[in-house]
Amino acid sequence: MPFTVTMPKLSPTMEKGTVVKWYKKEGDHVKGGDLLFEVATDKATVEHEALDEGYLRKILVLENQEAHINQPVAVFTVLQEESIEGYDSEQQPKNIEEKALPREPLEKIEKETEPSFATSKENVLSCPHFPIEAPLSNYEFPFETSFSHLKASPLAKKLAKEKGLDLEEVKGSGPHGRIMSRDLHLAQPKKTFAFERGKIPTKPPGSFTKVSMSPMRKAIAKKLQASKTFIPHFYVQLDIDAMPIIETRMALKSGGLKITLNDFILRAVALSLKKHPIVNSGFDSQDQTIVRFETIDVAVAVSLEEGLMTPILRHIDYKNISQISSEVKSLAERAKKGKLKPSEYQGGSFTVSNLGMFGIYDFQAVINPPQTAILAVGGIRECPVVKEGKICVGKQMMLSLSSDHRVIDGFHAADFLKSVEDFLLHPALLLV
Repeated sequence: MPFTVTMPKLSPTMEKGTVVKWYKKEGDHVKGGDLLFEVATDKATVEHEALDEGYLRKILVLENQEAHINQPVAVFTVLQEESIEGYDSEQQPKNIEEKALPREPLEKIEKETEPSFATSKENVLSCPHFPIEAPLSNYEFPFETSFSHLKASPLAKKLAKEKGLDLEEVKGSGPHGRIMSRDLHLAQPKKTFAFERGKIPTKPPGSFTKVSMSPMRKAIAKKLQASKTFIPHFYVQLDIDAMPIIETRMALKSGGLKITLNDFILRAVALSLKKHPIVNSGFDSQDQTIVRFETIDVAVAVSLEEGLMTPILRHIDYKNISQISSEVKSLAERAKKGKLKPSEYQGGSFTVSNLGMFGIYDFQAVINPPQTAILAVGGIRECPVVKEGKICVGKQMMLSLSSDHRVIDGFHAADFLKSVEDFLLHPALLLV
């Protein structure tokens, strides 16, 4: 008899997925455990295995097409020659997902992990429409690329030559932009060296193309729009002396130990969260309660081509700096390959976002709910500092803490940030 395979729910926040690749074609015999298709979810690209044996008779969702959770993606038959004529895939049992993810546990997971938004009129999450202006249709590029194409009256050319004037940058006031003798006061004297003339652009100003958002990009947009809309952010910044961790890192490197600056920061954050458990908190918007996390699980923002992932270092306060360094590298590599397991990026009690490697010195990050704080780390820069009453060259690093004011007050954020600074000023404490 025919049966339907539907789009599985491969992460608690997944609403729909894009079929990236089919590993089987119509007519193939499929065994349980065979790779069936690959799905791009809001979190990662995941390979999906067949749970039932049968013959793939019709693919309903082609590669690069989207399907909602439990939407039919293919029709199978138990026997090869069975007819599927008149078979209605929409009315058949959705067997494969219910076996993979039982209904009750899944609903419980969704309730615990998905952000829920109020639906009252005054609180509904909506984004105003910002229209895209159409490209200009009557625009003319005001400059020519070479003197041979210059639009100028014979008198204007003659006078310009006599006076040694350059007409290339002059916008004429005559018909069709022609340069007239009255425009010569706008001309610059000819130089031995001149600016290079490029090509005339062929596309009108404001030209654009539209690119569909990936499932991951859509999830990021939805979550962070909600975060910035409903969470009362406030920011505390501290400019710290980076020389101690630079010197300690160089000393370790000379001994064959490769530790990054970010590893020092993560270790300092872990120990500071242990001292300041209020910052290691969450907020449940459904029942308006503060969540005190009992373990320290720090998420690290990793930039991907299609979006952002935040793999998590669990029980980070129990790990030494070498173990942190090794785990961060492993998580980041697998995140970039889309190979993280849901348990490796879902949850966390605090997040660190470091843009220092991109030459950014100062920024404020958006809180990753239901967490209530995120640390933004800028790059190290050379700047004048005062030491013992004298101005000298120093190396500074900006730390910016974004906090949820419903849970964290200003002095809590300041105390936490000062603790991070103390550890970074005495990095030997991070090595024990």
